[in-house]
Order: sequence, then structure tokens, then C-alpha cells
Amino acid sequence: MDRLDVLAVVLAGGKGSRLADLTERRPKPALPVAGTYRLVDIVLSNLVHSGIDEVWMIEQYLPGALNAHLAHGRPWDLDRSEGGLQVLPPFEGTEGSGFAQGNADALARQAEALRERAPDVVLVLSADHLYTLDLGDVLATHTASDADLTVVTTTGVPDPSRHGVVECAGDGRVTGFAYKPDEPATDVVAAEIFAYRTTTLLDAIGDLLETHDQLDDYGDQLVPYLVENRHVVEHRLDSYWRDLGTVNGYWRAHMDVLDRTGVDLEDPRWPIRTAAPVRLPARMTPSARVHEALVTAGCRVDGSVRHSVVGPDCEIAEGAEVVDSVLLEGVRVGPGIRLVGVVADAGAEITGGSARGSDDVVTLVGPDGTVSGRAPRED
Repeated sequence: MDRLDVLAVVLAGGKGSRLADLTERRPKPALPVAGTYRLVDIVLSNLVHSGIDEVWMIEQYLPGALNAHLAHGRPWDLDRSEGGLQVLPPFEGTEGSGFAQGNADALARQAEALRERAPDVVLVLSADHLYTLDLGDVLATHTASDADLTVVTTTGVPDPSRHGVVECAGDGRVTGFAYKPDEPATDVVAAEIFAYRTTTLLDAIGDLLETHDQLDDYGDQLVPYLVENRHVVEHRLDSYWRDLGTVNGYWRAHMDVLDRTGVDLEDPRWPIRTAAPVRLPARMTPSARVHEALVTAGCRVDGSVRHSVVGPDCEIAEGAEVVDSVLLEGVRVGPGIRLVGVVADAGAEITGGSARGSDDVVTLVGPDGTVSGRAPRED
């Protein structure tokens, strides 16, 4: 059997407005994860470990920071003469030009390029989630089922109504799909990983554009159309998966990493690759107390850190206490400050008691060091 020709398309252009201050100065795929990584590292590492080495990355919102991190694909061995990583920004002057209004619209704007490239399968992935998955297994399901579309699904998410909800028959066929319904029919949701037969995807885009001025998100027209008219199957992801699209989801994913109930970042068989600047090791002074925490390079800890992730170049003063919190790069926590359940944006200087959280609330601290949001912790 000939090797399946697969092109991966990573959707990395969204603003991530539900993350508030965290995406005011950076695109969501560039958001730090576990101190050392960026969110886009997750999807790229899953791709290269799965043997998929041709990746198109569609950008839109604040692409500068993301491009600097991508480094032409070098950290993932995707800087090559053929295949590798290709960045696709918005463009003008030909068919599909302009800014996309959703992820399906972003695909539609690349239809001509996809038609010219003509792979067997277009594997479409979001850069919004924390998980590990051998995508070769997804492609095996797709091929064995002779599917037009294979949808990776998962269960156990806190609120299925925030996602595409999937109904499946016993043989794995997808029989129903509802995008962010008020009353979900099942607890099975789309993990925003889709394997399309390329000809089917292009035909569907063409058919839909005959009756729509443009497409929106995948769940509004594209996936429902294929479920109604073509052969769609699921591939169930039974391991950890979490959407990092909200402040609570972002915070919870880090708590899961600390509790070792989330993605195993220490698995030598599936390392997360990244581009990280060289820094001095973290410094712990005699007054430091660190327990069950991830403290990254460049930090100085004089105070107490417990069950928290401390990003690069942070400073925790003597007498300060950081509990159940996530600090991004360069955060300064002053003497006597106690942070509980806090997500602090990069560069924040926290010197006042207003930043203190509680055992049942996640508090977002903006880059100016003031509280910019509070929300009940997710289950």
C-alpha cells in the first residue's frame, strides 16, 4: 500500500478573547504552558512524533510573537527544503484574500492552495488544547473506515455546551453534530482535530459557498453538512484533553500537570519540543520554601511556592507565599503578598493585597499588577 499523503493545517489565527488580558498582547498559540512551553508546541510535537512533517500554519491575530517562537520550524525539525513548516498569513489580491471570520472560513481561503497541493488527507488541528495523541492512529481509523471525515472525539469535559457535541452510532459513524448547543444530546465532544479526505473537503467548501457568502466556524456549516451528506466517523481520544480557551481552563490544566493527572510532560517517549532562550538556572535562597511546584529558569525564590507553576525570570520575595497559582514570565511578588488561585500575566508586579485569591476562585492579574477578573474554579 502506498504511503498516505498527509498535509497538516494548524489553525493558529484566533484572538482567544475568553482569555481576557492573557491574549491582549499575544496570540493564544503563543501562550505559555507549564512555564517552559508555548501552547503551539503541543500540536507541533504531536505532529512530528506522529511522523507528519508537512505543516501549514494559518495565522492572523498578532503573528509577530508566534513567528519569533516558531523559528521557521527548527525546534521541531520542520525547517527543510521540501515539506516542513509553512506559515500562511492573511493576504490580498487573489481568490480567498482578506481576514478569515472563523476556522472554516480560514480553510476556505486556502482552497486554491489545497487544490494545487492535492494531498490525500488534510489533517486540521487547533492550537488551543493540551493533550498527547498519536495522529497515526487517527489516520488508521480514517483509512480503515474509508471515511470522508474523521472527527477526534473525547468525553469528560466540564461543559459540553462550549464545544461541538457529537452523536455516534455503535459502529463509530457520526450521526449527529451540534455546535455549542444549549442542551447537549451527549457528553461526547469534538476535540477539534479533523481528518478530511481532500476532495471531499474542497467539494463541501464549494457547495457551501454556493449558498453562503462565506463560511464561519467549522461547526456552523462545514461539519454539519458533511455529517448530513457524507461518511463521517469518530476516533475516540480516551486520554487527557483540555481546552485552554478560558482563564479557568488554563489554570486547571496547570493544576492537572502539577497533580500528574494531566499530560505527562516528563514522558521521554513523547517529549514536548520548544524554542527556549538560554537562561541561568533558578536560584533558591536559604529562606525559600518550594513544594510540589514547577519553577523555571531565571527565577529567584526567597519566599514560599506551593503547588504552583512559576514562569521564567520571576521573583518571589521573602515573606511572599504563592499557592495554587500560575505566574507567567517576569512576575514580581512583593514581601508579605499571599497569592492563592492566581494567574498572573507576564511582567506583573504584585505589591498590594488586592491580588489575593481564595480557595474557590481563580483570580486573573493583568500585566499592570491589578486584578482584572475573578471566576469560580471549574470542577
